[in-house]
Amino acid sequence: MSDLKIINARVIDLRFPTSREQIGSDAVNVDPDYSAAYCILETDHGPNGYGLTFTLGRGTELCVEALRYLSHFAVGRTLSSITDDLGAFYRLLTSDSQFRWLGPEKGVIHLATGALINAVWDLYARVEGKPLWKLLADMDAEEIVRAIDFRYITDALTRDEALDLLNQRKAGMDARLAQLQKTGHPAYTTSVGWFGFSDEKIVRLADEALAQGWTHFKLKVGGEAQDDLRRARLVRREIGEHNKLMVDANQKWDIGEAIERTRMLSDVNLWWMEEPTSPDDILGHARIRREVPEVRIATGEHCHNRVMFKQFMQANAIDVCQIDSCRLAGVNENLAVMLMAAKFNIPVCPHAGGVGLCEFVQHLSAFDFLRVSTTLEDRVTEFVDHLHEHFVDPVRIRNAHYVLPDKPGYSGEIYPETLQDYNYPHGRFWRDA
Repeated sequence: MSDLKIINARVIDLRFPTSREQIGSDAVNVDPDYSAAYCILETDHGPNGYGLTFTLGRGTELCVEALRYLSHFAVGRTLSSITDDLGAFYRLLTSDSQFRWLGPEKGVIHLATGALINAVWDLYARVEGKPLWKLLADMDAEEIVRAIDFRYITDALTRDEALDLLNQRKAGMDARLAQLQKTGHPAYTTSVGWFGFSDEKIVRLADEALAQGWTHFKLKVGGEAQDDLRRARLVRREIGEHNKLMVDANQKWDIGEAIERTRMLSDVNLWWMEEPTSPDDILGHARIRREVPEVRIATGEHCHNRVMFKQFMQANAIDVCQIDSCRLAGVNENLAVMLMAAKFNIPVCPHAGGVGLCEFVQHLSAFDFLRVSTTLEDRVTEFVDHLHEHFVDPVRIRNAHYVLPDKPGYSGEIYPETLQDYNYPHGRFWRDA
């Protein structure tokens, strides 16, 4: 690996027309076209690295341009010069004295940072001949901690605390790995309950999911109050009282309404309420949690960075931490948040779906169980059954569990034909649309 050099970064604006079937629709994002700013790190010999950040269509071009700029920090370098100090590479990308002003560490430039870092980790794992989860699980605690930027979070988690936690919880990893290899990691489905689906479609999809072994179901809410309650009761009736039902408002409500609506929907025995208000409103989430204690509060897919997650935890504002493999700045920052969640004893239930998010987060969930949380209690990873056919190493689900990936890399490689056909705006599909 020492002489493997990154010689080019291809960046592609990749978009799929999912809005035509209302796939991914919710109360706020009514017409999403699942999309990605996609990065291929080409090397002078050996494998390439594949990374992306997820978007919903319009605006993807902004992430693409940011990613093209940031890729200059990787092109021309040997892979080992990056992987010898992954934390330094992270700080390099997030500390450009002028570009940083556009964030810092949030928004378009942070999404682009995530895509590039994900590509680097994918390349690293491919060179090592390991799936990413195993690359991480095999690392010494010191190596893992060196990949993390502890700036701004030491009041919640210090480097020494992270080291101690990783060292202590490595015990029993072989048994946990055997468990994952046998049963997989628990998952939940969102595919049955998109906002634009008819009652008939929801019922049909719920029945099909039950037959496939699903036990955790999520429904999109945020419409008229009585209609939300009616649809929630419909799903509860179909899945039975013994299965778990979660709802997701996708940031729809102000605080007062969020409290009222969460309390109303508690009638169907919710396992959690997700994103009831602005994803930036830490104190608002804390108030909702205090005033409706019978319902757990979940958020995180739009949480900008490790600093916001820190404050959500410190403020007792969330019961469920929903990391996102691409909203945060790739693997490095997700490591920081998983470790903070372990210290605060908050379950990590990653957000997934979209383009490639399921492929990515299955690795993070496996690592969290093997080395960080060491438990599957109250842990489920989101699954959305769309667009996996475009990936060379797609997710595999068996009996509502993620099957542990076994191919080297971060599972982010997309078929060349897909990149050609769905490249926006010049791909075959968009030219002919």
